[in-house]
Amino acid sequence: MRVFCGNLDTQEPNIGAEITTEPRINDRIRTPQIRLINYTGEQVGVVDIEAALAMADEIGLDLVEIAPDANPPVCKIMDFGKYKYEVAQKAREARQNQTHIVVKEVRLTPKIETHDYETKRSAVEKFLKGGDKVKVTMKFRGREQTRPELGFKLLQRLAEDVKEIAFVEFAPKQEGRNMTMVLGPTKKKTEAVAEQKAARAAKEKAAAKASESAQ
Repeated sequence: MRVFCGNLDTQEPNIGAEITTEPRINDRIRTPQIRLINYTGEQVGVVDIEAALAMADEIGLDLVEIAPDANPPVCKIMDFGKYKYEVAQKAREARQNQTHIVVKEVRLTPKIETHDYETKRSAVEKFLKGGDKVKVTMKFRGREQTRPELGFKLLQRLAEDVKEIAFVEFAPKQEGRNMTMVLGPTKKKTEAVAEQKAARAAKEKAAAKASESAQ
């Protein structure tokens, strides 16, 4: 159904009204002539605005200005309500598919025990496999500040241990009592998330098959 938006010539200016970025449609298109595209996507050519509006009204659709800066402006006959819905759907899907890279932090000390180191390394690997960056902070306490090379060697060891899934984005740098290093994942966030989803799906499928076999 064709949507009418009023005649601008007979309306008082709406002071303070919200500015819209939506395209002009139907009677809001004030150009005497336009370049028309019909509802099937075919180029009609340059026509008078009255003729274009009549064509749209005849089939119960809207005339929508899709290229206002062209000379003359380009308009298309379409279902404007359906068009707005599809645009909103695409924008919603794009937001859902967006991935955000997060910087995780793991803290170590130069004299960390072997078991604790392995635990920290596992955490770093988990973050990297998830597509996130990891900021590794080496904290020096007391006299440990006089032996920064011990912390540096430990950070180098960690970087070597995870080199299959990460690269050193920022080399170890000391600031006061801390020394920091940033590791970046070799795989993009989108790839990591896709792999994790596939792995979960495969696991659930295997569990379902096992349940069916048990029955």
